[in-house]
Amino acid sequence: MKKVYFLKTCDTCQRILKEVPTDDFVRQEIKSTPVNSAQLEEMHQLSGSYKALFNTRARLCKTLDLKNKKVTEADYKKYILEEYTFLKRPVFIVDTAIFIGNSAKVVAALKLELT
Repeated sequence: MKKVYFLKTCDTCQRILKEVPTDDFVRQEIKSTPVNSAQLEEMHQLSGSYKALFNTRARLCKTLDLKNKKVTEADYKKYILEEYTFLKRPVFIVDTAIFIGNSAKVVAALKLELT
């Protein structure tokens, strides 16, 4: 299975989607179709943690003062399910491999996986 979770208003997501061949991917825009519990659980199984999927740069992190709170794995899961901006993006799933975020290293690994 090949799937990508992205935000259409995110310029970085759009740039990466143009760089990476995604014709055979199932695309899910997370604002119009939020991630459900089963999808998040699948991502968790592949990544090993909810924290790895959590976007610490989301504006709401500052609003909720999360950096000064002890946040558990259960909290990360709850936040991601409640608010789409808490999912680090884009998230690519290629069979049993997961690629989370937009760092150059992650995008390069994704491109290598797809070649």
